[in-house]
Amino acid sequence: MQMQRLEEELGRPLLVRMPRSVVPNAAGNDLLLYARRLLKLSDEARAVVSRPEDTGTVRLGVPDDYAAFLLPPVLARFAEDHPHVNVELVCEPSRLLVAAVEEGRVDLAIVTRLPSQPFEVLRKEQFVWVAASNHVAWSQDPLPVALFEPGCAARMNVINALSAANRGYRSTYSSASLLGLCAVVQAGLAVAGLAASSVPPTLRVVGKAEGLPALEPLDMSLIRSAASTTAVVSRLDDFLRRILSGP
Repeated sequence: MQMQRLEEELGRPLLVRMPRSVVPNAAGNDLLLYARRLLKLSDEARAVVSRPEDTGTVRLGVPDDYAAFLLPPVLARFAEDHPHVNVELVCEPSRLLVAAVEEGRVDLAIVTRLPSQPFEVLRKEQFVWVAASNHVAWSQDPLPVALFEPGCAARMNVINALSAANRGYRSTYSSASLLGLCAVVQAGLAVAGLAASSVPPTLRVVGKAEGLPALEPLDMSLIRSAASTTAVVSRLDDFLRRILSGP
């Protein structure tokens, strides 16, 4: 009866009535899109007034390698619980994110901690060698290695492991770009060290069996700007600490 009254007000049918079902016609589908947008706007308005701590924007910094594979499922879970919080991602190397947090340009940042930094270690991230599936770059001497840029903890881990094992190496590529590094490895031009969570399916993990030295895990930390005191920043901060520090 309500739909009939609505059709009378609009002066046109909105439904296709069949013997055992009722479905929207073209006009009904158009109206349905607007109705859903109005309901979403109503929910947002209620959240702003009744739960202001659940609305707002958080600027989250994350390195390229974590953003590619580790973060998407984590943020998807956060969005389910906090649909009105907008998370703005800033993808930069850890050393730049530390400065961004200190300067207040980023609220939170997931970074790889250097040994000299006092940050709390949130998680030990397994660090592994990767190579192309159809190449044996590890058999070359000196070893061709694709490295992240200078000052990066991942780069230092690789160099320290090779030096401790007295394994000669040559840098074939150096960049902050995960995609660029993976492309070089995929082409069979080098091996590389990556966080286990960021290994793409196009590469395979190699190691002791291929004569490569063991790599130390990476120290992952979550840091927060002293100027970021809003409730939504605290919500994401607490959520990331709980999820990322788990098994």
